[in-house]
Amino acid sequence: MGNVVGVAQEDGSGRALQRAEHEADTVEQGRFCFARCTCGWRGPARRARSLARTDAEGHLAGG
Repeated sequence: MGNVVGVAQEDGSGRALQRAEHEADTVEQGRFCFARCTCGWRGPARRARSLARTDAEGHLAGG
């Protein structure tokens, strides 16, 4: 299972904002974890989940 890093938010009128182009999460594969995004991007395999989450956050920030 993974953790969702980027999510769409609602404004005060109850209208949902347009869905973000990028939604990244982390995926575990054996002893490794990696970040992936709905745009097709995939980060490097990491042993530390925290580093995979940092990779996802960096991707969402445009870096």
